[in-house]
Amino acid sequence: MRIFDTLSGERKELKQPKKFGIFPKPLNLFVCGPTVYDHPHIGNARTFVFFDMFVKYLRSQGFKIFYLQNITNVDDKIIQRAIDEKTTWDTIAKRYEASFMDYNRRLGITSVDTFARSTEFIPQVIAQVKTLIKKGHAYMIDGDGWYFDLKTFPGYGKLSRRTMEQAETSAEQGTSRVDNSNQKRNAGDFCLWKFTKVASNESQVASNAEPSWETDLGAGRPGWHIEDTATTEHFFGPQYDIHGGALDLKFPHHEAELTQQEAASGKSPFVNFWMHAGFLTVSGAKMSKSTGNFITIDDLLKKMSADEFRMMLFMHHYRQPLDFSEQTIKMAKDALHYFRVRIQSVKNNAKDESIEKEFQEAMDDDFNTPLAIATLRKSNDIGLIIKGFESIGININPKIPANVLQLVQKRELSRASKQFAQSDALRMQIEQLGYVVEDTPAGPLVLLAENPKFEIRNPK
Repeated sequence: MRIFDTLSGERKELKQPKKFGIFPKPLNLFVCGPTVYDHPHIGNARTFVFFDMFVKYLRSQGFKIFYLQNITNVDDKIIQRAIDEKTTWDTIAKRYEASFMDYNRRLGITSVDTFARSTEFIPQVIAQVKTLIKKGHAYMIDGDGWYFDLKTFPGYGKLSRRTMEQAETSAEQGTSRVDNSNQKRNAGDFCLWKFTKVASNESQVASNAEPSWETDLGAGRPGWHIEDTATTEHFFGPQYDIHGGALDLKFPHHEAELTQQEAASGKSPFVNFWMHAGFLTVSGAKMSKSTGNFITIDDLLKKMSADEFRMMLFMHHYRQPLDFSEQTIKMAKDALHYFRVRIQSVKNNAKDESIEKEFQEAMDDDFNTPLAIATLRKSNDIGLIIKGFESIGININPKIPANVLQLVQKRELSRASKQFAQSDALRMQIEQLGYVVEDTPAGPLVLLAENPKFEIRNPK
């Protein structure tokens, strides 16, 4: 399998690591997880469902993978929400972590081995910051925190292909969340450890909203970027196989991760593969609550099933932009319907090794799912179609409950005896159970019913 690596700009071969003694050593994969200050949206869903598909496919091909995802449960956005709601930071974090886990379940995301909360790795954060201080990469701003000095790391910008000067001239991008101090040495310097605010007029609400740990670095909390590398170094060491995430994290977040980890360890590369999932727009525009085209996962699952959303992702290459619109929703629904009908209607089922080879070659070429689905459309190999979709987590052949099948058989008897009123009543019973029957020359086809619809607004 060849995977496109953002750092090198090339497709590189992904190999299973050599065995450690008699045991296979797994590939280590880390994907940036959510910052739990609000419910996740469909842009988050694209990233997390894609990597679930990716891991499931690799495991279906015999790869051993340890999939780690972090949960950022200490962050400026969490603190601000806690202040706004007059509650504590951990109340907000726990609420939205529970929401995130529930949506994972509803979207069929089951491949993650370990979720790691940032607050569970404070000692590792402190140790990594101390290493950076000792090596001369960090400096302190009184009353603010410890910062990474970008001029001490000549490789800064190699992932996002930005020079130091470009980073300095895009201060709005070079800074992020807790690192917008006007006393920084360089505009792009980022915070490693943020000191707790100390003010005589600070309210009790604000005090409860901001977490703090007493350390010899000073009382405070982690910066955004250091949370991830401290966690991955704990699980994987200073170097590992694959780092994934959404494209909008490439700069500054992933660039900062690479910088601080390679500076701390003195080892390069930090990871062998950087994988970035493309942007998701809504009706051709960036999601925005103000324009009314912001889609939550609740909205998504009212419009289409988890399998239909997964089919939408399968029909588009993971690195390319994906527009969530009525047209792409219909295409995904139609494709899922087509294959579900096909596996019930094909009579001349035969193993098709040439198509199976084409499918695997497409998937092995940087997860080229549009080509892979095109090969499945050509196949009469029902086993291959089912296996292909199951390998990325799409249930193309859902098991029909026995009570539904019994109603279908009764309806067929009613139709045969021209008892059409009874036949219609049985159809309604079937639909009330969440299934529909399509009458075809080959016999009745039983399919999952459509989800309720909602309107996608076009931005003004």
